[in-house]
Amino acid sequence: MPRRRLLRGGKLDHVRSASEIEAPGTIVNLRRGPDRKPWLFGADEIHIPANDGIENYETCNPVVRRWLNRVVRAIASPEVRLPLMLHCTSGKDRTGVATAALLSTLSIDRELIVEEYLLSDGEVRRESIEHALDGLGDAREYFAEADLAALQRRFLQE
Repeated sequence: MPRRRLLRGGKLDHVRSASEIEAPGTIVNLRRGPDRKPWLFGADEIHIPANDGIENYETCNPVVRRWLNRVVRAIASPEVRLPLMLHCTSGKDRTGVATAALLSTLSIDRELIVEEYLLSDGEVRRESIEHALDGLGDAREYFAEADLAALQRRFLQE
């Protein structure tokens, strides 16, 4: 994947300038509460909160599956400006699972997806993201309602 297409992180409350977060064109907020508008720095905002009462690594759970499909369908929209930043509070759980799901739709090698996840701040476990990836199964089936060809064109072409 070309550099700077996909970014991820934690909450943006501490950010003072767009350059600190690589000046995203679109920010996808996965946490429950909305971002503070001044922190968007001209980026478009998409808010798709995950259910706090559900373990998001359980991607076979129908609630998680619906949430991840909403995320991927939203990202596939031609209106989404790149670079795209996915974020939640800590940048590892909701964001890690959503990033892994997106990367799986792009046919990124599973080991690279796991290695990317392990770069997260804080305590992370290989088994957690592997479990999430196992639950996704075949991304084409899991995300059958999303335009995966459009995603691949946007994220993978130079």
